[in-house]
Amino acid sequence: MNRLDTPRKYDLEQLPPANEAKTNPGKRRRMRWAWVWLLVLGLAGYLGFRAYRANQQKQQAASAAQAARQAKQPISVAAAQARRGDIPVYLRGLGTVTAYNTVNVKPRVDGPIVAINFQEGQHVKQGESLLKIDPRPYQVALEQAKGQLARDEAQLKDAQTDLARYQTLWQEQVIPRQQLDTQVATVGQVQGTIQADQAAIHNADLNLSFTDVTAPIGGRIGLRLVDIGNIVHAADTNPLLVITQTQPIAVIFTIPADSLPPVLAKLRAGAQLPVYAYDRADVNKLAAGTLETVDNTIDVTTGTSRLKSIFTNTDESLFPNQFVNCRLLLDTKRGVVLIPAPAVQHGPQGAYVYVVNADKKVTMRPVTTGTSEGNQVEVTSGIAAGDTVVTDGQDKLQPGSPVQIRPDSAGSNANTPSTDATFNGPPNRDITGTAQGTGTPTGAGNYTGNPNFTGTSNAGGARGGRAEVEGSRRTQGGAPKQ
Repeated sequence: MNRLDTPRKYDLEQLPPANEAKTNPGKRRRMRWAWVWLLVLGLAGYLGFRAYRANQQKQQAASAAQAARQAKQPISVAAAQARRGDIPVYLRGLGTVTAYNTVNVKPRVDGPIVAINFQEGQHVKQGESLLKIDPRPYQVALEQAKGQLARDEAQLKDAQTDLARYQTLWQEQVIPRQQLDTQVATVGQVQGTIQADQAAIHNADLNLSFTDVTAPIGGRIGLRLVDIGNIVHAADTNPLLVITQTQPIAVIFTIPADSLPPVLAKLRAGAQLPVYAYDRADVNKLAAGTLETVDNTIDVTTGTSRLKSIFTNTDESLFPNQFVNCRLLLDTKRGVVLIPAPAVQHGPQGAYVYVVNADKKVTMRPVTTGTSEGNQVEVTSGIAAGDTVVTDGQDKLQPGSPVQIRPDSAGSNANTPSTDATFNGPPNRDITGTAQGTGTPTGAGNYTGNPNFTGTSNAGGARGGRAEVEGSRRTQGGAPKQ
């Protein structure tokens, strides 16, 4: 039987649904519209990207043009001249003020306190009476000692009379020699008793004097520790009062052990090294004194040595246990090149400064610095006296940048020549477009628009106010004086 004539059998589950043929045309239309939208979105994205790139290029070109214009404009900076001068060499250390002498006044006899002759915080002199202990028992003891002395003196007189009588009798051979010697010994014993009585009198008199407690040194009394009526004893551990000597006063401070040899060399040469005490912030000077001595050992835990300085402290500016910053003047370097500390910058190659040349352009020079003190730095190489260095505005500079020195920067160095604050513009200047600036006393301004300068301008804006220029303007001889 022919295969073509064989009836074909279909599985009803494999046949497509009856409505599939009707839905396929709609699906194909949706697919076509989806592709159309994708193409439209892609085209829109491409056009937007091209517009963004064009805008970025335009902004970059404008920025480059503005940077080029700004590169030609002078940068306002502060400057000062390097000068020759003297700079001190200080050794700094942390110090503590200590009383030159501190005395804990204690009783030397027992008894109640009957009088207090001082006030808390009072300055007393040496030997001044401070308080009184009841003297009556010691006055009685003194009188007893004097009575004992009088009795023993009478016995001595009687013994001496008997001795004279015995000597006469012995010469006449009336009494034996032994009796005479006994009387001589009796006289000696009474004389010894009299010496003991005199010592007892001195002791009683001394105890009586101890009832009047006096100041062993001159100084300042602290807070009162006893009151009238308190019974004190010589064996008490607590003092009656404390006296601290604050005029003069001492300051003990530390320096590194490596800095000790030059100090010792100065002391051995007999030099008087000045020491200055500053407050906790190390800003205000409190007092000036001299170095007295150096400790005999170095603290191995800190690697420092203790130094003791003396201050007259007549104005009471230093107080015991006060914290101070000490500066020991070791030497003074004279005739060295000095520049302000802000002029020194630091980079990968070391310290450098910007030097203003005669053509008002800067050059970067490496320098070697030495001693620094306050706002001054010693320069050992790289700078000569008279060179003008930039002290402010270095972050905007690069080698060859034109600069304008601000007139107010003349105060940054006492030897810097003053700069004329009057602005004399270029002989011919054309401005096209809009220029707007906020004037400052230093002559700095910000320009917007498209200014076209003919000549050279060293200032923008107006002194002390706001300057606005619109349209096209031609000026001769610069801006008028304000």
